[in-house]
Amino acid sequence: MPDDQTLPLLSAIRSVAVGSTNPVKVSAARAVIAPLAPRARIDAVAVASTVSDQPFGDEETIRGARARAMAARDALGAELGIGIEGGVVEQADGEMRTCAWAVVVDAHGRSGVGGSLAMPLPHRIAQLIRDGAELGHAMDQLVGERDTKHGKGAVGILTADLVDRQRAYEILVTYALAPFLTPQLYSDERRVGITPVY
Repeated sequence: MPDDQTLPLLSAIRSVAVGSTNPVKVSAARAVIAPLAPRARIDAVAVASTVSDQPFGDEETIRGARARAMAARDALGAELGIGIEGGVVEQADGEMRTCAWAVVVDAHGRSGVGGSLAMPLPHRIAQLIRDGAELGHAMDQLVGERDTKHGKGAVGILTADLVDRQRAYEILVTYALAPFLTPQLYSDERRVGITPVY
């Protein structure tokens, strides 16, 4: 838990917009924000990611998360916007891995980015994605279920439920909040044109 100097900054937040109606993403954002900003209203809104349905590479995936965060904040006039986007990365050895990124933006243009969730994908899934399928649909096909991306997702399926998808997203959101949680550690960024959060 952040120290008492951080809590007043975040506890002042009254409105947060999550750029998705996916229940796993919304629940992850709520789980992280609610203890930090207990009076904040946390609303979900469907917004466009402005990237492909299946983002390839960390850069495109981050762009999608940022677009979701900004669009959600703008759509609801919220103080904070949160975007979470999942993608895949083609590796030099021909393998494919997952990636996921979260972006948090405020009304003053300040932001934080957090990501990881790098996990190898089975060759069958990688080929389905290369053939045009989204990861979620490829996973549905692999396990014979529907809409797994709104539940345990690839991370839960491929780790035999050892990693919970919501908890994994909670970590990404927390990483993205770092500049908001410890603004004093980011204060030297003022010199490069980034306004620290105080």
